[in-house]
Amino acid sequence: MLDTSQIETRYAKSGELSIAYQVFGAGEVNLVFIPGWASNVENIWTLSDFAAFADKLAQFARVILLDRRGTGLSDPVVNPPTLEERMDDVRAVIDAAGWDRAVIWGVSEGGPMAMMFAATYPHRVPALVLYGTFARFSRADDYPHGYPREVNEQWVAALETTWGTGELSRSFAPSLVADVAVMRNLARLERMAMSPGTARKLFGLLTQTDVRHVLPAIRVPTLILHRAGDQPVRVGHARYLAERIAGAKYIELAGNDHMPFFGNVDAILDEVREFLTGERAAPDSDRILTTILFCDIVDSTKRATELGDREWKQLLSRFYALADEKLHHFRGRKLDTAGDGLFAAFNGPARAVRCGVALVEGVQPLGVRLRVGVHTGECEVLGEKYSGIAVHLGARVASAAEPGQVLVSSTVKDLVVGSGLPFEDLGPRTLKGVPDQWRLFGVART
Repeated sequence: MLDTSQIETRYAKSGELSIAYQVFGAGEVNLVFIPGWASNVENIWTLSDFAAFADKLAQFARVILLDRRGTGLSDPVVNPPTLEERMDDVRAVIDAAGWDRAVIWGVSEGGPMAMMFAATYPHRVPALVLYGTFARFSRADDYPHGYPREVNEQWVAALETTWGTGELSRSFAPSLVADVAVMRNLARLERMAMSPGTARKLFGLLTQTDVRHVLPAIRVPTLILHRAGDQPVRVGHARYLAERIAGAKYIELAGNDHMPFFGNVDAILDEVREFLTGERAAPDSDRILTTILFCDIVDSTKRATELGDREWKQLLSRFYALADEKLHHFRGRKLDTAGDGLFAAFNGPARAVRCGVALVEGVQPLGVRLRVGVHTGECEVLGEKYSGIAVHLGARVASAAEPGQVLVSSTVKDLVVGSGLPFEDLGPRTLKGVPDQWRLFGVART
């Protein structure tokens, strides 16, 4: 058995925040276990079922267990964290542990971020494991698997009075409802994970989560596990994932417990162990999920004629210096500066949008205006070159923008839920050379 007295809680810096994590196990596979609904890396060991689960996992893996920002022992947050910020936290703990690569295992609420991380950083993710999770939480006209909006609103509102009582845990571990001691420990874990107000905010954001656009970009070997009787996250969610993640292995298990460390744990860990320790093809790391930003100067030819060659060249020099400054600040990568525009890539959509806004505002003293377009999608990478439909779409979104406007695709808008970025729905648009219509959103001016 694991000697839990030897497991230390450490902290990794993610921006200005400290993220609590632990490392345990001596297996050959490096694995990051991303918990679902609530976590506290120290209190969770009081659950004997979790300790037994972790002991079996540690037999074939070296595991990072973390508290996401705003939960457990990690720094609190004022606003619910975005998927992008949560990705930063995972990357921070992997770096702090000194690992280059790690399997990512996303459980329940931790799944959407795990999917986005695997698509964005395939060179760091040899495999992806998903359990009891979803691409979208709420029901929609084109997604029948979640609960209706009104149902979600009711239970999120009820968290103010039920959180910390163990009431929610009863639906997450129905096989153990009669075990008073377990229910008491789960109620305590809720309280140690976060306050009722924080729970309401985090779960409120959860009901808006939608990463369906990410699924085709996941190229790493993926194992999807789900219990057929799971009620908090119904099995239709998993079947949807299995149909849309290329080459994914899907295992549907008997049982109705939502938490992986209750019920038939051996059935879950046997599948995970076989998947991770068997012979698997290396991930296709030259195709990654990327956020593309295009911008160009409005009426550049007219402006160049008015200024003359020398002054126009000086203006461009000042513009590109400004662009370099903003790209550095928002962690963007300049790919091309052909003509009078800019083509850049970002590993997070919110940063790309904020960079676009900063560029539009920053060029005002130069006496010019920009059109900016942002899109997130799968890109083919060959050396320093990025190509593919995502790049083409990014360029078309930019060309559809008005002077001084930052325009984003619906994909970007869906992926930055909770970021605080305001958008105006501009409706469906036909983009030149792009099949079907795309719904576009303008970044609202505040």
